[in-house]
Amino acid sequence: MLRKIRTLLAILFWIGVTLLFLDFTGTAHHYLGWMAKMQFLPAVLALNVVVVVALLLLTLLLGRIYCSVICPLGVLQDVIAWLSKRRLFRKNKRAKLANKYDYSPTKRVLRALVLLLFLILMVAGLNSLAILIAPYSAYGRIAANLMQPIYLWANNGLATIAEHYDSYAFYSVDVWMRSLTSLLIAAGTLLVIGILAWRGGRTYCNTICPVGTVLGYISHFSLHGPVFDREKCNGCKLCQHNCKASCIDVKNHHIDMTRCVMCGDCMDLCPQKAMLFGNRLKAPKALEDSKDLKDSDRRNFVKGLALVTSAATIKAAAKTVDGGLAAIENKTLPERKTPLTPPGSLSAKDFAQHCTACQLCIAECPNQVLRPSESLETLMQPTMEYERGYCRPECTRCSQVCPTGAIRPITVEEKTAHQIGHAVWIKENCLPVTDGVSCGNCARHCPVGAIEMVPLDENTEEWTEIPVVNEEICIGCGACENLCPARPLSAIYVEGHEVHREV
Repeated sequence: MLRKIRTLLAILFWIGVTLLFLDFTGTAHHYLGWMAKMQFLPAVLALNVVVVVALLLLTLLLGRIYCSVICPLGVLQDVIAWLSKRRLFRKNKRAKLANKYDYSPTKRVLRALVLLLFLILMVAGLNSLAILIAPYSAYGRIAANLMQPIYLWANNGLATIAEHYDSYAFYSVDVWMRSLTSLLIAAGTLLVIGILAWRGGRTYCNTICPVGTVLGYISHFSLHGPVFDREKCNGCKLCQHNCKASCIDVKNHHIDMTRCVMCGDCMDLCPQKAMLFGNRLKAPKALEDSKDLKDSDRRNFVKGLALVTSAATIKAAAKTVDGGLAAIENKTLPERKTPLTPPGSLSAKDFAQHCTACQLCIAECPNQVLRPSESLETLMQPTMEYERGYCRPECTRCSQVCPTGAIRPITVEEKTAHQIGHAVWIKENCLPVTDGVSCGNCARHCPVGAIEMVPLDENTEEWTEIPVVNEEICIGCGACENLCPARPLSAIYVEGHEVHREV
């Protein structure tokens, strides 16, 4: 029964978190947004003390159940391992007795070194490298880059069918590749984790994952977990050969709780009912782990918590505008001296330090403004470009969904006074100057009235008007850049600000 409850909760969490990345209407976040905020690393970076303490207490009480229920990447590995096991079942009707897995000693040094390297990179501000192995972020990139396009294509297919029957239950949306680099990294991550899970179950969790290592140190002291009953155990090793974490040593009646993810498979499969869920502190010594952590492991545990606490403290595309059938030349993105970061981020530095590149904000952006950065310093973290749309003042979706605090929640009123950059006019690209025609598109569509059209030369008979930008009230939304008809370079573009300010 415990295994069934755990499996049901894991499926619900996995589906819920995945829907956050697939849904483009914002409906899923309204009901399920709390699931993203329950992820361990985002909670640490957001200084969400309540969630962090709750997860640590949960681990002390029930072991690493976070890894098998709440973490979407952990559940994905279980799904792949289950598919691999089903394949084994088809080949061998007695597959339950086959050596699918086996006990292996923990890689203490490797786990400690990977965790130490991860924390050093995070503290040093090299998030773009550290986040490559962060579990929630890795799953987010897989969902946003590989799953969401399939979901959107399916939606567009339903929209086509609904349109045939004069129904508006569905509507078509654009499906486009935001970043080739991000797509390749997501595919590579899925391939590596898929192979590891197919062959070895929880290999990634128990050797590479930094969250798994931290929770593993704490899980060694967990109050409850699986314990052996030596009187009933006949040494069949069925539990050992079906443990995805390879943490059960039947010969010594030992369970490595630093790797056990409390999946419950061992207790469910044991024909002798010799594997029980119980209080590990009250259980007789012969029935619980016979091996204690070495002194060095205890020091690693303390150091790991200290480093995590220190890290948390330190971190405290072309648009058609004329509606005609004539071919319109694609726009070329401007070379911004300072990249644009979303409204709600305090500064470029603060944003880079807190963002884990899970790409939830990118998947949720309804204006197609956010896309993964190609820069090595901020690799796969969201950056803003305006060739496919602009940051509408009434939209605050990205600030609502960010689980790490990299984009802080803001209201519509706050956003209209939040300056992320300012518009810059390029005279040699402007149509009134180059072609002598009247335009004023930028001024007409500026939502804050920061652009005014003035005469190019009052001494001539021709009344040609050009835009003048009031940088004091411009908020950098990009409406002017996006709707400028000049090609291939806009006559007006937005230059980002290192530190945002209120206007």
